[in-house]
Amino acid sequence: MRKVFQAELQEVREELTEIAKLVAEALDRAYESFDTADVELAQEVIAADARIDFKQTALDEKAIEILALQGPVASDLRTIVGSLRMSASLERMGDLARHMAQLARLRYPELAAPEPLRKTFARMAELDREIIADVAELLETRDLALVAKIQGANSEVDELHASVFRAVADPSWSASPAQSVDAALASRYLERFADHGVSVARKVSYLITGEWDGDNTSS
Repeated sequence: MRKVFQAELQEVREELTEIAKLVAEALDRAYESFDTADVELAQEVIAADARIDFKQTALDEKAIEILALQGPVASDLRTIVGSLRMSASLERMGDLARHMAQLARLRYPELAAPEPLRKTFARMAELDREIIADVAELLETRDLALVAKIQGANSEVDELHASVFRAVADPSWSASPAQSVDAALASRYLERFADHGVSVARKVSYLITGEWDGDNTSS
């Protein structure tokens, strides 16, 4: 019976990793559609988000079934409850990637990103790609060195996010109201994506070490 239980826990871990990899793919394709005004790619990303939602629901149902039938305690209970919370963060990251694609679709055939901020958004997206790749690796390997790396990338994303709002508020800003709104939304989506990556990383760290360093990231 114990072997079956451990196999079920491993299945949950593997499903989390798979969802993270799907989110990484969604972000990569979503940002490409945003950066190039590729409306067909944007639509593919939007449609594909249903797969992430489905896998999250299936994982949550599996975790709840384990709670009901196995009655886990101590570290095993933390693993199941933590998995439920991590799956919610990963699903939200998928939603944020979808939002980027929706911006691209909304502004087609124009680019959603104002020219003065294109390099800033490119760097934010690069950091987000690193974060979700590291999250997937962390879920798979439990290498805690990745937690600090994810947090460091998130700090840079936060700085870039703040710079976007400074740029939009500057008297020299000349973009249209619609472009200004798009810039604020895109920056927020990329910033929140990174925040949720940190949330997952902190939960993995807690499951391994039993020590909680705090997490103010909302889902």
